[in-house]
Amino acid sequence: MVYRYLLFHKPYDAVCQFSPSDRPDQQTLKDYIDVPEVYPVGRLDRDSEGLLLLTNNGALQHRLCHPRFGHDRTYWVQVEREPTEAALQALRQGVQIQDYRTRPAKVQRLDDPQIPERDPPIRFRKTVPTAWLALTLQEGRNRQVRRMTAAVGHPTLRLIRAAIATHPDQPPLQLQGLAPGTWRDLTAIECRRLESLLR
Repeated sequence: MVYRYLLFHKPYDAVCQFSPSDRPDQQTLKDYIDVPEVYPVGRLDRDSEGLLLLTNNGALQHRLCHPRFGHDRTYWVQVEREPTEAALQALRQGVQIQDYRTRPAKVQRLDDPQIPERDPPIRFRKTVPTAWLALTLQEGRNRQVRRMTAAVGHPTLRLIRAAIATHPDQPPLQLQGLAPGTWRDLTAIECRRLESLLR
């Protein structure tokens, strides 16, 4: 079998499925990707944007999604107000959300990233400043990043997955260079790195 590996920049309001949605006007992966039999490795919510890896290699899909293997995923998160160092430290140590405590995360302040405007734009309020964070997790529960920032008092306004690490000592797969709604095949080097995970 010939394996395919694609990187896709999921735009806001598209859902991570190829099958038709309940809403007739809802965009799905099928509106952007015409490669048969590939499926997303993990998901992004409808209101999240950014990097999505797709493949037809089921074993690799499992390897990258299972939290036991600890692959970093980095998100750029625009939040309401400027977080204090105490709020950032709480995110780093792990926070209680719903019925579980998140694993420790890497968190740092981020200068405004060079990214396209969102359509529609985020809610803007003159009296409420915003800040960007780079947040790196090794787990990906449903709406986890949004729940984490809300737990420390800083609701998420915009959420973009920027990178997916496959090896701790090698460069991650990155969003850079992909416009919203576009995709590319992985390079031969990137494919070899991915497939080496299964050896």
